[in-house]
Amino acid sequence: MGPSGGGKTTLLRQLKRELTPVGTGSGVIRYAGLPLAELPEERAAGEIGMVFQNPEAQIVMDTVWHELAFGMENLGLAPQVMRSRLAEMAGLFGLEPLLYKPVHELSGGQKQLLNLASVLLLQPKLLLLDEPTSQLDPVAAREFIQTLHRLNEEMSVTIIISEHRLEEVLPLADRVLLMESGMLKAACPPRELVSKASEGTFAAVQSYLPTAARLYLALPARGKSDTLTESIPLTVREGKRWLHNLASSAAGEPPGGNPAAAFGNNTAALPHKVDSTPLLSAREVTFRYEKEGREVLRKLSLSLHRGELLAILGGNGAGKSTLLHVLSGLAKPQRGKVELARGITAGFLAQNPLLYFSYDTALEELQHMAAFARLAPEEAASEISRLAEAFELQQVLQSHPHDLSGGQQQKLALAMVMLLKPAVLLLDEPTKGLDPDAKVRFAGLLRQLLEQGMSIAVVTHDVEFAARYASRCALLFDGSITAEGTPADFFSSNYFYTTAVNRMVRDILPQALTIEDVMTAWQGYAFRSSLL
Repeated sequence: MGPSGGGKTTLLRQLKRELTPVGTGSGVIRYAGLPLAELPEERAAGEIGMVFQNPEAQIVMDTVWHELAFGMENLGLAPQVMRSRLAEMAGLFGLEPLLYKPVHELSGGQKQLLNLASVLLLQPKLLLLDEPTSQLDPVAAREFIQTLHRLNEEMSVTIIISEHRLEEVLPLADRVLLMESGMLKAACPPRELVSKASEGTFAAVQSYLPTAARLYLALPARGKSDTLTESIPLTVREGKRWLHNLASSAAGEPPGGNPAAAFGNNTAALPHKVDSTPLLSAREVTFRYEKEGREVLRKLSLSLHRGELLAILGGNGAGKSTLLHVLSGLAKPQRGKVELARGITAGFLAQNPLLYFSYDTALEELQHMAAFARLAPEEAASEISRLAEAFELQQVLQSHPHDLSGGQQQKLALAMVMLLKPAVLLLDEPTKGLDPDAKVRFAGLLRQLLEQGMSIAVVTHDVEFAARYASRCALLFDGSITAEGTPADFFSSNYFYTTAVNRMVRDILPQALTIEDVMTAWQGYAFRSSLL
């Protein structure tokens, strides 16, 4: 774990000999006691597997079936062995309906699952994963992590995983490595890391911790044991148990009493001020990629209002990216109509930031986009400087875009789109690859744009981000919008598509979605108690 650009991906690539970055290095990496450089090629390829941050970069074949078989063919496995392994793996990952499907028709999340299955077919002993859940919906991400846990527990596969979404990963980890600026800042068990963070040793790490641990650090010390590291909650279940005990004792009741008394009535955060004027609307839109293919979007209607941040959620393959392509005009619906208000321009950020890069440095990319937007030289320089500072790109402006980390590439592509100054911004997984602190800065930038009257639609799997910053949420299922509403109403009625905080406290505070909601309710109780 660690900030974007901290060296996590570079470290993982050092551990996979075939992917070692070009450059100068020193020191020795050993695998099973042998220097990595001395391993036989077949053993190095088969026993050490890696799943990339960008699923597009790992796929080489045309169909799912061919992609799954490709690695095994390269190792010279017998056809019968290949079919047996493939049958087992396809069943485990639910890939059977996709076996003969062209790879380019898969969603980003489906491609990530395909990459993991392709690597596991080689039966590796060491598995390296670089932000593997960044393109998975919450349910698929949880299943993905549980699959890794089973591989680790039942098959004794050693797993090294780089992640920003640590809600599910951290409780399962034996050890946590904290990286920053290419240096290893900490290496310890998860609860020990939380304990050190509570002491101020690693204060900057708090934003990376699971929600239960962050809530533990945020609420008053009553109910905590300073001596027992084991008492620190990491999972939703542990957090719920600790929180109920804390609330019950604060309310003067035995554990299991009425913990809601410690918080009183929860008041959901006020929604953004949104103009009723729709800047972009879709009416009865139906879209399919092939004439006889299935309808990806079916009689879908949706409006985006001025000053609104709309979060669109849904499972992998539900059609969220397709919807943004249709709304942006990049794809034309077979039926229905998409209307953009007169004189309004829309900017679109695709899921894969590499699609935006054509020049040798990040600065050149920004300069050419500014020229395309017809900005005056002084204004262009000012805007580039402002965006580079907002996205912390100052240190990499002279670097090649392909040499940047995934999070930095995401920020650079977004900065390029921002230079166009669109009135409507359509973002496909914009927080993918961003560390927690970068997300906060990104949200601050979005808030500024909303205050200026811009409308923003975000397709995201990041439930926590949507709950905290969206003014309205919509769920895409079976080709149409099946549910929409304010974050408090939308998430509090969901079972899986909700925040970890809500799963922990919904018995006490049904509409609380964030740690701030819980803190506000607690402070309200503390204030009332002081008056009494």
